[in-house]
Amino acid sequence: MPPSDAEPEVTGTALATTAEALYLTNLLLVPGIAFAILVWLYMKHIDNAAPLAQCHLRQTLSASLWAGVLLIVANVVILALGGYQAPYTWVIVVLYFVTCHATLVMLGALGLAKAMAAKPYRYPLIGRPCPGLLP
Repeated sequence: MPPSDAEPEVTGTALATTAEALYLTNLLLVPGIAFAILVWLYMKHIDNAAPLAQCHLRQTLSASLWAGVLLIVANVVILALGGYQAPYTWVIVVLYFVTCHATLVMLGALGLAKAMAAKPYRYPLIGRPCPGLLP
């Protein structure tokens, strides 16, 4: 049976969904390991994946890198303001998790929903352009 026109899109949807799931796994369950798998997936499929999958792979890798930068910045702020023994350390930690981390998780859940619906998605502010898919 010859391949149908829908096969690349199904593969693109599956890869896009996997990328978004790995992004959320990196933020919530196994940081580092999920990021390494996401980078491997990106390197393996970015050149030959369907446009939808390429869009989601670019978005999730970019957002993961931004999440790492924000975590480093939060730690630098804690160290600059007196270290982890300072009384206001927990204020900074709670502010980081309520603002940065929760926002990244919420955007990842939205990206996962879009991937499962076979629609492109661009993360606000930190997302990379998806040529031909999004304005």
